[in-house]
Amino acid sequence: MTSPPDEEPEVAHPTAKPDVAGLPAPQPDVAGLPAPQPDVAGLPAPQPDVAGLPAPKPDVAGLPAPKPAKPRLLQDGRDMFWSLAPLVVACIVLAGLVGMCSFRPTGPTDGMAPTYDAAAALQADADALKFPIRLPNLPAGWQANSGTRAGIEAGRTDSPTAERQRAVLTRVGYIAPSKMFVSLTQSNADETALVQSIHDSLYPAGTQDIRGVKWVVYQGGEGAEPVWTTRLDGPAGATQLAITGAGTDEDFRTLAIATQTQTPLTAKR
Repeated sequence: MTSPPDEEPEVAHPTAKPDVAGLPAPQPDVAGLPAPQPDVAGLPAPQPDVAGLPAPKPDVAGLPAPKPAKPRLLQDGRDMFWSLAPLVVACIVLAGLVGMCSFRPTGPTDGMAPTYDAAAALQADADALKFPIRLPNLPAGWQANSGTRAGIEAGRTDSPTAERQRAVLTRVGYIAPSKMFVSLTQSNADETALVQSIHDSLYPAGTQDIRGVKWVVYQGGEGAEPVWTTRLDGPAGATQLAITGAGTDEDFRTLAIATQTQTPLTAKR
């Protein structure tokens, strides 16, 4: 007689006890591992993460984590002040630069030329330099605006000894009615030395007869302004004159006449 096959005995699993607040207990997780316990206040626990690892638990009372703190720059008024200070300074500088400019629909206008006391300066030079110096008698519209005193090494020949000695000069600049700059130089230097002290690439190119006085005209290359020069002799000695600048020929003639017709200033000491 064939006996019936043995039946496998039934395995009894322990009954899961109810969880908090009467909720059913969690079922076993993967591979028979116990399921995670519920979190605070009976909320279900987070599900396991990758590969059965438990997921991170929420923060206190299930609330999300706090947001990152704001940068310190936005929390401190002093930091905000130092952040804005360079911008304020830049705005002030820009406003100052803009304030120096102005818009003129009719175009630019002539600015105020500086003034120079030619009479006082030439008198002081006559007292100090000890050679005949003249004060030009210019018509209205001419304005002296600059002046200087200088020397030229080996610029003159001493008459008794024929030795080369240091020469001196005085120069006054004028604004002519044509709005051009013209200067008059008076010196005890020789003609060639004086002209070369003004521009060393000039050469004689002709003459101008101005009321019986012969002026030698020197010219140069591009950018070199012409020079008119003459030598005036007198009881007190000789003076070499030179006129140069951006003025017209008429400006040169006016300054030449205004100078050559004057007597030298008297030295006061």
